[in-house]
Amino acid sequence: MPRKLKKEKPYIEVFCEGESEQAYTDFLREKFRDIAVIHRPKSTGTFDEADGKYRNDQKYKNNAEVTDEIWFFFDVETVDVPKWDSRMRIIKRLRILRKRPNIRIRLLMTTGCIEYWLMLHYEMSAPSIQTVAEKERMLNKLTSKEPSYKKGDFDAISKIAVNYPTAVINARKTVTNLLSQGLPGVEDTDDRNRWLCTQCLTFSTVYEAIEFLESLKE
Repeated sequence: MPRKLKKEKPYIEVFCEGESEQAYTDFLREKFRDIAVIHRPKSTGTFDEADGKYRNDQKYKNNAEVTDEIWFFFDVETVDVPKWDSRMRIIKRLRILRKRPNIRIRLLMTTGCIEYWLMLHYEMSAPSIQTVAEKERMLNKLTSKEPSYKKGDFDAISKIAVNYPTAVINARKTVTNLLSQGLPGVEDTDDRNRWLCTQCLTFSTVYEAIEFLESLKE
């Protein structure tokens, strides 16, 4: 039976593209455990994964009514541009699994690779990150800052993640700087997210999830 009493803490379900996103989510879960309940599946996968679980997994079906937010933590890449419409259909289905209010869907997007989001914990830059070589350069820059970094390594990613206040400032700049290139607005809307997912310029919106968590302290 579905739980009838809503948790005092927001209940957030996070679907992660890869193991590094999972490790960063685990950091957030520990960091903000006093003010939010953050859960993620053991498996990786984003839109199709969530769609399948909320259609077929009884646990997820039962939890829908007490799920406040669903986050998708993923990279934005040119090859995924044609997927926007199908992803949007999934987002709309998930929103209405809970009524009054609907489930809030957040897209934690980073251009090219999560290593760019992690580099924003140290410095502000917005290079092209589309080719294999460009992603490799970003990885090398990150390991110059944190030599122990390996994909999915919770300890190394936690060392980086403690600098999240700097990353929030820098990532917000990456989005606002795109206003001059046609971004329809900085607010989290479907129009803005479509533009970000289809233009493939350099940015990260992961900061919006952290700003939300920080706002819960107030």
